[in-house]
Amino acid sequence: MQQPAVVAQQFGNTASAYLTSTVHSQGADLAQLREIAAAVPKRPVVLDLGCGAGHASFAVAPVAASVTAFDLSPEMLSVVAGAAQERGLQNVSTQQGNVSSLPFIDSSFCMVITRFSAHHWQDVPAALREVKRVLKPRGMLVIIDITAPEAPLHDTTLQAVELLRDGSHVRDYRPSEWLHMLGDAGFKAERVEDWKLEMKFDDWTARMRTPAERVTAIRSLLRTAPEETRDYFAVQADDSFTIDSTLFRAQG
Repeated sequence: MQQPAVVAQQFGNTASAYLTSTVHSQGADLAQLREIAAAVPKRPVVLDLGCGAGHASFAVAPVAASVTAFDLSPEMLSVVAGAAQERGLQNVSTQQGNVSSLPFIDSSFCMVITRFSAHHWQDVPAALREVKRVLKPRGMLVIIDITAPEAPLHDTTLQAVELLRDGSHVRDYRPSEWLHMLGDAGFKAERVEDWKLEMKFDDWTARMRTPAERVTAIRSLLRTAPEETRDYFAVQADDSFTIDSTLFRAQG
């Protein structure tokens, strides 16, 4: 099965869980995202890439002219459409597709956002080139995602844990990798803020319906990791842990 199909299947099966997930539905970053959108001159036309259950779309909708929630998974988009209607967000629409080949004309959007999605993208540089194309001149891109530690030892552990939990995982990029990719795509980028997210182990694996044998493998990996890696991720007795998140802001 090709990677986009894996992503669509994984998240189609778990769409409703992501709407109610505390990790995804809450966070100071959503308020920060709305503040950034509110500061854009006039009311921006926004594209939310890999929208998932729509939390980023819902955060910016009150200050946007329109929001296009874009995702590979039709099931996710159905969840977004239903939740937008329940919340009275008439300016949110949905569009299915792949981030590497956006079905929009050049300079269509004032602002592009993506939150906790890019680590599933098969070709981030291609997606960033597409973002540059569909953004208006001097338009804004905001990326919020899980980021890998710069230390290779910790990075390797994180990628292994993520892939065991979710077969659609591609890579949590290091902040330095993000800044390099954004620069190569023609963006002037800045790393705005970093914070820790706590992953409650049972909720984290249940949300993705991780098979039991993989859950066992993840627990083993976390418990036998080098002490400095366990300290970095603040691994707890129940195998809950913390991971890094970063907000990047870039201008085309």
